[in-house]
Amino acid sequence: MAAEGPAPSRRGASPSVAGPAVLSLLAAFGWAAYYPLVLLAVKSAQDSAILLIPPLVGGGAYVLGYALAGGGRSLAREARSLAAYLRAGLMAASLVSLLAATFLIGPVDASLLSLLGDVVATPAIAAIWFLDRRAQITSPKFVVGLLLSLAGGSLAIVGGRAPEAIPPAGWSVVVAVPLSVALYFVLSAKGLPSSPPDAVAGFSIAGAALVLLAFAPLVRGSWSGLVSPGPPALAFLVLAGIASFAVAPAWYFRAIARIGLAVPPMLMTAIPVFTLLLARVFLGYEVPWLGLLGIPLAVAGGFVALRSEAGRPSGAG
Repeated sequence: MAAEGPAPSRRGASPSVAGPAVLSLLAAFGWAAYYPLVLLAVKSAQDSAILLIPPLVGGGAYVLGYALAGGGRSLAREARSLAAYLRAGLMAASLVSLLAATFLIGPVDASLLSLLGDVVATPAIAAIWFLDRRAQITSPKFVVGLLLSLAGGSLAIVGGRAPEAIPPAGWSVVVAVPLSVALYFVLSAKGLPSSPPDAVAGFSIAGAALVLLAFAPLVRGSWSGLVSPGPPALAFLVLAGIASFAVAPAWYFRAIARIGLAVPPMLMTAIPVFTLLLARVFLGYEVPWLGLLGIPLAVAGGFVALRSEAGRPSGAG
């Protein structure tokens, strides 16, 4: 799952794209790993452990690492901001909906829904929210990218199955995942001018974990479920937390700091591709030919939509 940050100054020589591109792809791989890792843990861990352990571990590691690196004051400012708690609530909602989507419609489809939230729903909501972005949603590139992503995502989600084979709750996450992801990123973008990206993301992840922890009694396993996983399942969940909620965001923000917003978000379209490869290798996950056709179509649509953003003048929005 990706977040936005301010572009660095472009004075002087143009920075190399290779390093930030590699970091962005590594971040995409880290986020993609979440889906198969939680599915590997499901047989010997209760629902509360699957939901809570990754963000608790990853969020805790992220905040601790950032605080030790000198970010304590920024985190303290976040703790005094109402918007920071709203972001944490939206992050919690996106985590619940993403996990539900992983089980209801499959890991690849869940990652595609997150991609639609990142590259389609986020700029669409931002175009409505921020007056100076409204022209973007009517640009030809964005419209073409939107249509391609929606078509590709629909093909992959249906994946050769009859639509009636998808449970009713599965259709609800088709809406919930991109909407919660997009609202989180738009609200995060509102906070970035006054807060460092690592403070915004770290506080959101750790705060979301605490929100979910408070509601653990509503989930099968409750608080006691946190000690339910055996060693293999616990290892998978801890690895998911470190990869997806600590290392991946850190890599992503480092790429943004070096190159700006043009390249890193585009490369997040690799998430469903990595998810498919990991799910195929570790879970034997089969994707029908219709779903395979939808994945590159959705990725291409995200790329085109993001090109419309990359083509905006520096500092817009």
